[in-house]
Amino acid sequence: MEEVLITCDNLSHVYSGGVVAVKEVNLKIRRGELIGIIGQNGSGKTTLVKHFNGLLKPTYGKVIIKGEETTNKRVQELSRSVGYVFQNPNHQLFAKTVTAELEFGPRNLGLSEEEVHERVEKAIEFFNLDTYRDQHPYRISFPLRKLVGMASIYTMRPDVFILDEPTTGQDNITTRIVYQLIRRLRDEGSTVICVAHDMILLAEVVERMIVMRDSVLIADTDPKTVFSDRKLMSSTHLYPPQITELSHRLKDKNFINTYALSIDEMQKVTDQQLQVKRSK
Repeated sequence: MEEVLITCDNLSHVYSGGVVAVKEVNLKIRRGELIGIIGQNGSGKTTLVKHFNGLLKPTYGKVIIKGEETTNKRVQELSRSVGYVFQNPNHQLFAKTVTAELEFGPRNLGLSEEEVHERVEKAIEFFNLDTYRDQHPYRISFPLRKLVGMASIYTMRPDVFILDEPTTGQDNITTRIVYQLIRRLRDEGSTVICVAHDMILLAEVVERMIVMRDSVLIADTDPKTVFSDRKLMSSTHLYPPQITELSHRLKDKNFINTYALSIDEMQKVTDQQLQVKRSK
C-alpha cells in the first residue's frame, strides 16, 4: 500500500455569510495516484483542493498532509509537499523571463544556486521550453504559458501536483502534450490531482475519480464506474465523453456488452463483439 499523503477527516468549509462550500468530506490520497475531481461549478471541488496546500483552512474537521495538520502551517511550508497550478497562468506568473519564473520557487526554498540551476534545466527539458527560456512569459502563447505555470511548480519538487483545469484554453496539440506530461509526472512518483471539466482527460488519463455535488463528495471510484452510471452523471449535470455515450446506446441495443472510455477501447470492444458473432 502506497504512502498516504493527504487525509481529509470530516472536512467542512463555510464561507462568510454561512455558505457551506464543502461538507463533511472524508478522503485519503496516496503517493502515485492519478485523480480527477469533477462536479458542476459551485459543487465544492476547487474549495476542496485549496485545503490541500493551505490556501484555505478547515472550518470544521481536519486536513493532514504527510502526517501533519494544515491548521498551523503556512502555505509556503505546505508548498514543499503540494503544488497548485492555477487555471489561469496570468494569476501565477510574474517574472520577466521563463527562466526567472522557474528559478523563483526553488530559490525561495533556500536551495543552493547549483541546485536551483539543476532543477530549472530539468524543468525546461521536461516541459520542452528551451526555445522560450529567455522570453517574457506574457509574450508566448497562452497554451505555452500554462506549461510554464506547470514547470514553475515542477521545480519545487512537490509530492502532489494540483492542476486546476489543465487543458482549458489549450489547442488540440497542447492538450495531448498535457496528457503525456501528467502521465510522466505520475511515472516519476508524483500524485497528480486534476480538477477538470475535460471529460476526455478524465476518461483516458486519470485512474480515480472524485465526484462533488452540492458541497458533498458523492462518489470516489474509477472513471469507468462513474461514466457508466447515468443516474450519477445526470445528478451532477455533467456528460460523459461522446464515445462513452455512444457505447451506452450500443449497449442498450445489445450491440456490445460493456462501456468504452476511449476510441481505442471502443475499437477493442467492437472487435471482440464481432469475433463472438462470427464464431457462432
